[in-house]
Order: sequence, then structure tokens, then C-alpha cells
Amino acid sequence: MAYKTENIRNFALLGTSAAGKTTLAEAMLVNAGVIGRAGKVEDGNTVSDWDELEKQFGHSIDSSLLYLDHNGSHFNLIDTPGRGDFIGKAIGAMPAVETMVVVLDAASGIGPVARRVMKLGRERNLPRAIVINKIDAGGDIGGFLEAVRETFGSECCPINLPAHGGSDVIRCFQEVDGESDLGNVADFHTQLVDQIVEVDEVLMEKYLEEGEIAPEQLLQPFRRAMREGHLVPVCFASARDNIGVTELMDQIARLFPSPAEGNARPFVRIEGGNRSDIEVTADPSGDPVAHVFKVASDPFVGKLCCFRVHQGTFDSSTNPRVGDNRKGTRLAHIFRVCGKDTEELKTAIPGDIVAVSKIEEVQYDNTMHLDGQGELSLRSIPLPRPMFGLAIETTTKGAEAKLGDAIAKMTMEDPTLEIERNAVTHEQVLRGIGELHLRAKLQLLKDRYGIEVSTRPPKVAYKETITGNAEGHHRHKKQSGGSGQFGEVYLRVEPVTEPTEDMTNGLMFVDDTFGGSVPKQYLPAIEKGVRLVMQEGAIAGYPIQNIKVAVYDGKHHPVDSKEVAFVTAGKRAFIDAIKKAHPVLLEPFVKLEITIPSNAIGDISSDISGRRGRIQGTDMMPGNQAVVFAEAPLSEMMTYANQLKSITGGAGSFAMEYSHDETTPPNVQADVVAAFKPHDSDD
Repeated sequence: MAYKTENIRNFALLGTSAAGKTTLAEAMLVNAGVIGRAGKVEDGNTVSDWDELEKQFGHSIDSSLLYLDHNGSHFNLIDTPGRGDFIGKAIGAMPAVETMVVVLDAASGIGPVARRVMKLGRERNLPRAIVINKIDAGGDIGGFLEAVRETFGSECCPINLPAHGGSDVIRCFQEVDGESDLGNVADFHTQLVDQIVEVDEVLMEKYLEEGEIAPEQLLQPFRRAMREGHLVPVCFASARDNIGVTELMDQIARLFPSPAEGNARPFVRIEGGNRSDIEVTADPSGDPVAHVFKVASDPFVGKLCCFRVHQGTFDSSTNPRVGDNRKGTRLAHIFRVCGKDTEELKTAIPGDIVAVSKIEEVQYDNTMHLDGQGELSLRSIPLPRPMFGLAIETTTKGAEAKLGDAIAKMTMEDPTLEIERNAVTHEQVLRGIGELHLRAKLQLLKDRYGIEVSTRPPKVAYKETITGNAEGHHRHKKQSGGSGQFGEVYLRVEPVTEPTEDMTNGLMFVDDTFGGSVPKQYLPAIEKGVRLVMQEGAIAGYPIQNIKVAVYDGKHHPVDSKEVAFVTAGKRAFIDAIKKAHPVLLEPFVKLEITIPSNAIGDISSDISGRRGRIQGTDMMPGNQAVVFAEAPLSEMMTYANQLKSITGGAGSFAMEYSHDETTPPNVQADVVAAFKPHDSDD
């Protein structure tokens, strides 16, 4: 079907695992005639979960692009993973769409991923909609709707309702008469119209005077209310039995914003270190601008970079700059993607979600634009910091280089995956969002690249800092025949509570010398010595952060003073000062959101306390569910998945993300410091 930007509807299916996102996508593809029969996740034959790893794990691991046509509209939909370990892929898809469609399971509750993406959508000013799925499975649908409104706000208003025991749906936006499973249709219609007209004063006056407004007059205010976050439409469906899915597709085509109507994306121009906001519109004749939101390795076409066109037109003659590259990149072939299948396109217009293959310059979160526009960037949605780590080592001798290449490709595809090489502990640590995330990546490492590794828990990523002021001094004098080495340094240290722009890698280095006690040419050498300690640690072998160092005096020798002498003197004087400044170890703390049966709250609270954690609060949810909010040291949470499974009988789930660093207890610090064996160096 030929289409214009006004006909496109871009949306992502988001929400907690097993809510039915992939099943809903299958039902839409069936209704649009793209496939003849809906696949099932458990059978491993869905369009979205085509990857062998997803079939093996039995759930989505990566986001999947799909497209279809319905009622004169072209749908680009992105099916995203629902497990907290893969939330980075869900967040990565959000900048590509106008609307977030959050799918909820009426039987199992809202879930932490749904709450998190709804919060991000509100903060990012993205229109949101909710699909309450599995309405034919029984349960208190009315009570669940109230829980949704209590959790996400009164702006969540149904635009259709379950009827006939969940075997059908009835529209309450276009319809006024009838009865639903939740009550009188007219009451819900009035509630919806009341919410919509609040964004248009003229329409509100007319509504108050006449008492009713035709649905056609409400279309533009409906979209405006969605754009402003004043309305979050709620639809009911049963994706498995294709109940309410066609009605949902009708509402998406008729009511959801197109790329020409969506909220402006926060693009910035970077020139000479300055950043300024710029306006990017869905104008096909404008300078081409696109944003890369996904990079994948496709077994059929190689490296595949998926991007959303925000402005202008892309074709095979377009040679955009990618990121900050000075040279243009030719886009020889542009594809649209449906699961594992690709179809070549001649032209991509504003709103299109497409892909290019085999272009190494294109990376995740790059912006593609023309040379005359300067460097453009899209303000990114922050991704969760990879906190869960495993120390890895190849089981085959000589496979280190091959492992490095494979990890580099995997981290390119997944920005929530990191590799860390710790020079102090001599460990290579693979970090991800959680245990399941890393398990999937290690399986991918084996299946795709043929590399097996052994794993073990890594040493904790402590940091060192100081809590007081102190002075340090060291005289470095070395004579071994001929010219020797001489340098003497006096310096002060103090903690920095609020990092500033003057700091580099946690250090503020200041020259407070006077009278030429230390010639200016030796100050960089002193700073180098200080920075070596910042990297290697002073008391326990961990990086130091948030310190101000001021060199205030010293001595030099006209013959024997050399840079190497002042490097050593600066290093030793800094260590001397650190040991006097009440040094402490910092350890990373994580925020926890634990969803459990309500009868497990006591056991969970006790277990968290035993892990040096703190309970921040508890929310009671429908269906005898509860959400416990807590903070705890990352070091205590490495095996938490197994413990949570044991406590709840497999009925619990949790999400964690980096919160802050805290001082370790004295007994923990004493043990870590005692185990540190610094490398000796000559003075």
C-alpha cells in the first residue's frame, strides 16, 4: 500500500513479560492478512520471536520490528521484551515511536516493567495507551481497571469495554448506549468525553451548553489530549482468542497520532562544544534526519541498523553523516523489516521505520543527517546501568582474541552489556542488567561465536575516597652513579562533595606553589603520579574518586630533577596524604523493586535486612500481590534471584538499577584493606 506520513502509525508494545505483547502482535498480523495463522510463543513459531535464542528461552530477548496495513493506515509496530533483564531493548525502542502501548495482564497485575516504562513515557512526553489483555480469563476486571487508574492516574480512561463475559468488547467513545461487563456504557462515555474536552476551552463550553458532542468533533482534541498526557486510552482485549484486537487496530488507525502530529523530538545541534535545541519536523522536503535505535546482527543480511526517519527523505542517493563522522555514508539499500524478513524500499519518508545493512560506521543512538546541518544528536533516554557482573575466562587456550572480537560485537548490539577489564584484580568482568541477561548473552556467545567461557562472581567494584583534609609529603632521591633522580613534593588533599566541571575522572588538581619552589614544567609529572594512584588506589587497590589535590611546596635540583622523579614524588606524597585523611571504601548500592505474593512480605523484608538492605516502602496490588521497594549493596544481591525463587516458590520477580555509592561498614573495609597487597616500586 502506498502511504503518506499522515497515514503512518508508529507504536511500541511494552509491558511485563507474559502479558501477551507478542501474541497481540500475532493477532494484528493475522487480521491484516500478513500471516494466515497466529503463532504461539510456546511453540516457537511467532513472527517476532524468530531468533533461535528466543525460541530456546521461550520469551522475547530483543525488540522486533513489524509492519502491516489496516483501514488506510500503515502500522509500524515494535514488539519489545517484557523481562526486566532486557528492559534496555524496550527503552531503546521508545524514541522510534509516537505512541507507547503498554500491555497488561488482567490476571497477574501491573508489574515493575510496566510501571517503569509508563514513568519514562510520562517523563519523555510520549503519548501512552494501555491494553488490558486476557479479559476472557476471569478475574475482577473492574477492580483491575481501578488499580490501573490508581497506579497511573485518572487520565487512564477506557475507549472500549469488555462485554458478554469477556467474549466481546463494546466501544464507549463512539457508542453511548448499551451495557458492558463493567457497567453502563453511557457512564464511561461521559467520563471519556469529560477528560477530552478539558484540553479545548471552546469545545468545553459547547459541551456544557449542548450536553453532547459528535465523535468526529472529538478526534483532534482526543489526539491533543494524548500528546499532552491528559488522556491515556485504555482498551480491552484477549489477544489469544482475537477478541477486541480488530477494534484496537481501528482505534489506533483513527485516534492515535501520526508522525506529523506527534510530539516534537528533542534534537540538539552541537557546535564548538555548545548544544542548542533545534526543531525537526515530519517534512518530506526538509533536510534528512534519522535516529538509529537498534543495531543487530542478522544471519541473512549481516549487520542491520534500524532507524526512524524524522525529517526529509532517504533513498539510495542519500549520503548522510553518521554521528560526528565528517565523511558521508552511502545508504546503498534501505529495507523495511517484519520479523526476520526484509523488503527493499526505494524511498523512506518521515515516520518510516526502516533499516540499512552492512554499514560499519552506524552505531546505536547515532543520528544520520546532512553535512550542512552541523552535528545533530537526539537527547537519549537514559538506559539502566549494567550492575550484575560475572568474571569470565575462556576455556580454550588462545581464544582470548576471538572472545574480545565477539564481546565487541555483542556490546555494539546491546548498550546495556559492558565488558570491564580490571587491572587491579586481573579480572575480565561481563556486566549486564541481571542474571538472566548474562545467561542469554553467554548462550549467544556459545551458539553464534562458538566460544565457551568459565564464570565466577567478580570481586566487588569498590571505590576509595576520603572524609577529611590532610597533607602529604615525599622526597624522592635516587643516586646510582652519574646523574641521579631528585624531586620533593608537599601537597594537601580534601574531599569534594559536589563534583564540578573542573574535575577530570574524579580529581581536581590545583597548583598552589609560589616562588618557583617547584618549576612549572614538573607539575604535569606530579599530576601524572597523582592520577596513577587515582587509578590504582591507595589503601585497597580500587579507584579513588572526588578528591581535590593542591600542590603547595616542594624542592628541585638543577641537575638531578627529572620528570620521572616528580612522578614518583607526587605519587608517594598523595598516598601519604590519603592515609592521613580518614580514607573510606565506597560500595555500589542498588534500588530494588520486588513484586511478590502479599503473604511473602515478611520473609522478603527479613531477607533484605539480612543483606544489609533497607526497605523503603510497600505497595499492595490487586490479586494478593505486593511491591516492595528497597535499597541494598550490590555485593549482597548477586545470588538474589535464586533466593527470591526459593522464598516465593517461583512467584516473585525483581528489577534493580544503580542508586548510589555508600561507605562500607568498618568490618568490611578492614577485611578488604587487609587483603590488599600493593605492588612495590622503587623510590
